[in-house]
Amino acid sequence: MEMRVFGRTGMRVSVLGFGCGAVGGLMVRGAPGEQEQAIASALEAGVNYFDTARHYGDGESEKNLGRILRKLKPSDIVVGTKVRLPSGEFGRIGDAVGRSLDGSLQRLGIERADIFHLHNTVTIAGGGESLSVKQVLQDVVPAFDRLRTQGKIRFLGLTAVGDTAAIHQVIDAGVFDSAQIVFNMLNHSAAARLPEQYPAQDYGRLFDHAQATGTGVVGIRVLAGGALSGSAERHPIASPPPIPIGSAASYAADVERSRRLMPLVLEGFTQSLTEAATRFAISHPAMGTILVGMATARQFEQALAAVQKGPLPQEALDLLATLQQSFAGEAR
Repeated sequence: MEMRVFGRTGMRVSVLGFGCGAVGGLMVRGAPGEQEQAIASALEAGVNYFDTARHYGDGESEKNLGRILRKLKPSDIVVGTKVRLPSGEFGRIGDAVGRSLDGSLQRLGIERADIFHLHNTVTIAGGGESLSVKQVLQDVVPAFDRLRTQGKIRFLGLTAVGDTAAIHQVIDAGVFDSAQIVFNMLNHSAAARLPEQYPAQDYGRLFDHAQATGTGVVGIRVLAGGALSGSAERHPIASPPPIPIGSAASYAADVERSRRLMPLVLEGFTQSLTEAATRFAISHPAMGTILVGMATARQFEQALAAVQKGPLPQEALDLLATLQQSFAGEAR
């Protein structure tokens, strides 16, 4: 397994992480035996980053991950979890963050989380369930710092969703050690300029901002919630089609555009669209580790096999750029 230095933290993380989210559903709704099989396979392959959150199945993901880690007792792993603050708690952010983390640590059966990510949408002015840049920097960061001083977390993290300008401001402040960043074949704007009138959110080369501040990058929505399989079919334990982040306005539109990337398979660069998407995500040097949603242990094995083939070759990336250009001008 390739290991990459994770920003300024000094940690080395596996380029393939183990996502315990609700979209794939394995660690929320999967059979206990299959959950354990997948994690055991991941550990054997050298995966050392495990990513979960309290809101994945209302704590079920954390409980299941904690149960298996207590049984398998791996050493030298990195565990990340998250807090999503409800707007009703915005007036007492410090207390809410502390309670959320304490619950997560109890469910995971650990004394300290390696990375604790803020999982709210961030906008310039805030409003609704979004936090403003000011709230993040003046309220959330001090609360996270207190938890770090108490020895409950090692590093501060952020899920970089919301307004591009707001995300840039927060990352540029240099206070977060980790950023979970949307990056996939339908939206590569974290790494490069989008074609004119491209139907996706422009993240404005967010990777450059992360690299400039030494912020480690966790790649999320690598498969666009499953759309980059090119199939609308969902596994029985997977979530319903998720709302896209950063790409089309609908999951159906993401699936349709994904199918138009099939020349990557037809011309022999990869064996499937999911393989292409996985290998694309690790092609950028800013990427620390990627998360691929899974419903079965077999799907983890497929992600592992894709990563072991390495990044996409330049010829495939050139073809992908040509295919992406055909999306320009379409309605989002």
